[in-house]
Amino acid sequence: MNSVAKGRIGERAAAAYLERCGFEIVDRNFRTRRAEIDLVAVRGDVVVFVEVKTWETLQPDDLERAIGPRKRAKIARCARAFLAMRPEFDGLCVRFDVLLMKGGEGPITHLEGAFTETSETW
Repeated sequence: MNSVAKGRIGERAAAAYLERCGFEIVDRNFRTRRAEIDLVAVRGDVVVFVEVKTWETLQPDDLERAIGPRKRAKIARCARAFLAMRPEFDGLCVRFDVLLMKGGEGPITHLEGAFTETSETW
């Protein structure tokens, strides 16, 4: 199975996991010209932009390698574009989460608030 197929399987598993945790998935694979957000979910007064990582060998300590500053900046700018297009989410808190899983099938590690936007990214 190629990495794209594994990624799609992982994103489906991640969406199901988030729904079990009480989130509503409001968008999948939201794209701008320069970035993509795997999942956008809402629970209560929080909109969560989710990056899903499905690697064969990935530990939570590897997060910096998985999502470095450049990738975080792209995700944050993409989130801003999403919010500009979806005024129904005005006023909600924004959070950036990462879901890690082995090969798209293993147990999910949910890193809530894995990174924050900064003035350089937001």
